Amino acid sequence: MLYDAVEADDEASPAAFRTAYFEELAGVVAELGVDTVVGGTGLDRATVEAIGEGERPELTLEEASEILALTEGAPDAEDIAWEARDHVLMGMTTAVVDVDTVARETDIGLDGKEIQQAIEGRLPTTLKQFAAIQAYIDARR
Repeated sequence: MLYDAVEADDEASPAAFRTAYFEELAGVVAELGVDTVVGGTGLDRATVEAIGEGERPELTLEEASEILALTEGAPDAEDIAWEARDHVLMGMTTAVVDVDTVARETDIGLDGKEIQQAIEGRLPTTLKQFAAIQAYIDARR
């Protein structure tokens, strides 16, 4: 799932995470087809087609989780999103990093309070923002 999209020994940059997220999503679109993904999520056809063609449209963590939840045997979308957030939260504990530091050290337009809300699922978070947060924290473990 999203939290383990990049292998531990891979480059832990935001770009690497975002690339891995979208490769995973494109794989689901290829496997299930555009119609199935559109029908099973709240996403429009153009967005799903773009993902299938290797593009990276703006998506939230929740929207990405909806796509991943369509695969056979996958947890539901809410559990996938929480699992990703939990991984980041546990990483913050292990790395001894606070939300203000993450806000200061990443260029994603969120302050410390908003980073906290994003990790808690109280603020919609784009995959671009989530990738930057996850990459920053994973690099400090």
